[in-house]
Amino acid sequence: MNKVLFSAVSKKFVMALAGLFLLLFLPVHLGINLMLLKSDPEPFNNAAHFMATFPLVKVVEVLLFLTIVIHISYGIILQVRNWLARPVRYAVRNKADTTAFSKFMIWTGGSVLIFLVIHFFNFYFIKLGIVEGDPEDFYSVAYQLFSIPGYVILYWVCFLLLGLHLYHALQSAFQTLGWVNEFWTPVIKAVSLIYSIVLPLGFAAIPLIIWLFK
Repeated sequence: MNKVLFSAVSKKFVMALAGLFLLLFLPVHLGINLMLLKSDPEPFNNAAHFMATFPLVKVVEVLLFLTIVIHISYGIILQVRNWLARPVRYAVRNKADTTAFSKFMIWTGGSVLIFLVIHFFNFYFIKLGIVEGDPEDFYSVAYQLFSIPGYVILYWVCFLLLGLHLYHALQSAFQTLGWVNEFWTPVIKAVSLIYSIVLPLGFAAIPLIIWLFK
């Protein structure tokens, strides 16, 4: 039983499910962040308060954290296994065997992890009372962060890398789940491309619009 649960195949399957769950959360997060473009801070602060206090959301929050931990842990484990399985690089590499996206998934994922740590420090830790700040006024916290050029540049770079990560991740997840055939493969590729462009651009546009018009 343990061999089945912890095999490479089962890890890929669990990692795919965890990744898809995270992908469902991103549009929700973007929808809330777009409220930062309103001149009135109340809608964004009310949404942040709801996300922090509503019981069902708190359950989802726990699932979200577990999903992040599982997705990252299994991703690292599988990548290390791949490296150990090929200690010597092949002189001639089969292009079908790997792509630029798949080769750098561990690095784009690592950059997203770094951003998550910074993001938690700036927002989630304030809610927990670990970091100084007003948990009822995340609108002001966001505007303060977006007034720092270095933070905005880091924000843009991380979302660019997130887009690269998402493009391959979506296709890889559905491939792991068995959605590979003449009909679904091109559909999934198209959806992956649209998702990996629209979501990161949506997040990246927010500090730019704030800079230009606020």
